[in-house]
Amino acid sequence: MIAEHGVAPGGTVTLAVHFTPEKTYHGYWQNPGDAGLGTVLTWTGPGKAGAPSYPVPETLLISGLMNHVYQSDFALLVPYTVPADAKAGSEIPLKLKADWLACTDTMCVPESGEMSAVLKVTVPGAEGPSDPRFDAWRAKLPAPLGAAAHWAIAGDTLRLAIPFPASGKVENPHFFAASENAVAYAAPQSFSRKGDMLIVTLKRAGQGALKDLSGVLRLNSAGDGVEVSATQGAVPADGEPIATGESKGPELPALPWLILAALAGGLLLNIMPCVFPILSLKALSLARAGESQAEARVEGIFYSAGVIVACSLLGALLLSLRAAGQQVGWAFQLQEPGVVAALLMLAVAITANLLGLFEFSVPGFASHGAGSSRSAFATGLLAAFVATPCTGPFMASAMGAALLLPVPAAMLLFASLGLGIALPFLAIAFVPALRRALPRPGAWMNWFRRAMAVPMGLTALGLLWLASRLGGNGFAGFCLVLAIVLIAVLAMLGDGQRKGLGRGVKALGLIAAGAVAAAIIMPRTIQHPGDEGADLLGAQAFSEAALGAALGSGQPAFVYFTADWCLTCKVNERVAIEREETREAFAKAGVKVFKGDWTRRDPAITRYLTAHGAAGVPLYVWYPKGAKQPSQLPQVLGPETLAELARGTKS
Repeated sequence: MIAEHGVAPGGTVTLAVHFTPEKTYHGYWQNPGDAGLGTVLTWTGPGKAGAPSYPVPETLLISGLMNHVYQSDFALLVPYTVPADAKAGSEIPLKLKADWLACTDTMCVPESGEMSAVLKVTVPGAEGPSDPRFDAWRAKLPAPLGAAAHWAIAGDTLRLAIPFPASGKVENPHFFAASENAVAYAAPQSFSRKGDMLIVTLKRAGQGALKDLSGVLRLNSAGDGVEVSATQGAVPADGEPIATGESKGPELPALPWLILAALAGGLLLNIMPCVFPILSLKALSLARAGESQAEARVEGIFYSAGVIVACSLLGALLLSLRAAGQQVGWAFQLQEPGVVAALLMLAVAITANLLGLFEFSVPGFASHGAGSSRSAFATGLLAAFVATPCTGPFMASAMGAALLLPVPAAMLLFASLGLGIALPFLAIAFVPALRRALPRPGAWMNWFRRAMAVPMGLTALGLLWLASRLGGNGFAGFCLVLAIVLIAVLAMLGDGQRKGLGRGVKALGLIAAGAVAAAIIMPRTIQHPGDEGADLLGAQAFSEAALGAALGSGQPAFVYFTADWCLTCKVNERVAIEREETREAFAKAGVKVFKGDWTRRDPAITRYLTAHGAAGVPLYVWYPKGAKQPSQLPQVLGPETLAELARGTKS
């Protein structure tokens, strides 16, 4: 902290808080962008500090996240007014506590410092010479525009009209919004010139109300800029375009490769452990598909349509929530207790149907004839909804890219994922040789149907356990009571069906009444369960601060992200992570372990996943000792993978 010069009683002096980032580190502007933290200053002294003035920042795009940063030394300039009753010749002690974030491209370290200075109170006119460094620091501040700017909204686009002389040179411009959540920071910006007016086109961050808009317009690569304060008003049409020279986004594979990755990822989901419970839903439909070529193709088309529609709807909802500022990722639906409760009731009903407790041919377990197309479509919807919580090889990169691409391309990837999931069923429906390999329909199907109740019942038990993890034992107990009531209602319905009595309307009425009662009571039963304590590796709860501190001390680190509803995660934990051999190797190498539990929504974890190109869990990141860049590990770990990394025997 540096004072420019002395100060007279009641006068104002400029103070500088000077930062010098170490090599590869950066600090943040007042609005850090998609990630980061601005500097917080807490003053102690008899006078009054004003708002700090920040120099024009730089852009730093990392994994699709736009950061507003300083990568070389910079100073915040703060006006400080001393009391009018201060006596000339006295000294005023000042103390400042500053909190800031120092980051590299891969980690962040929260730092703080206490600074002090002594202000010399002088008679007016005798403040003394100014510190020459302040001239250079002021030169880096944005200049006041001196004219009003205007903004207008058209759909998801925000347009700015900024008065600027036609003779003024503009190259490589960028608008830094000081107003948070007003614009999508990483979205491309376009500039054009129309006489003495600059037209800036930005993408909105959400649909919330916007009153005023302020920020800084960088004019060139040298860091010159102007302060902009805009109010709602007319914005003229675009004029002559101005090249920005900036990257339009993160480096992503070409769209055709991403589509192939989404297809492959969806195809592999059919054999991933997290998808096994829904294979029972497909089995009866696949067996039934051998009845005739026409029925098989209808079954395949409608099943595929259901899967693709479900994936597309989930993708559209995910993109909408992120556009509105929500930190969500793939499989966000299983982070909501109400959704898990609904899936649990559905799994219970399916299990009861498969056991023959009642007959209700939705979503297509044993239906025939005219209803088969609707049943196949419903089966596809359910299969995709239950299958998509996990991410596997190929799928992770495709879904991560979908969160960064324009909406049409992103939706194409979500649809491609659905097509990948549906491909095996579609192939059997349209390839006669594959259909002929299936067993012919017969009495065995009744036995097979009841056998498939076992994995479906295990799915219901898994959802009940997940309910306890999401909402606590009270919530899980309430869900169990609902399940028992549902079974009783379905048993009553089945008894009526066997006796030829019409009880369908009564059963639907009871189920509807139970749903209304559950909607009222259920929210009051939800609590956040406490942590279960340390695991075999003694993992700490993930936070960027804790990770940064460990890396700053030179320790290697292993960071893994999991969720209770991700069966792939649980398999990896049993096979590779929670092993005595892994623990011994980590202990010998001094590896710090951090665990990010994404069972419940956590914005900090979502930001980290997005920064590493992942749309969901699992994600495994290895930070070698002394390495500048981490390594992202495969989503399927072998038993020796982590131990070999710790011993340095695996690259």
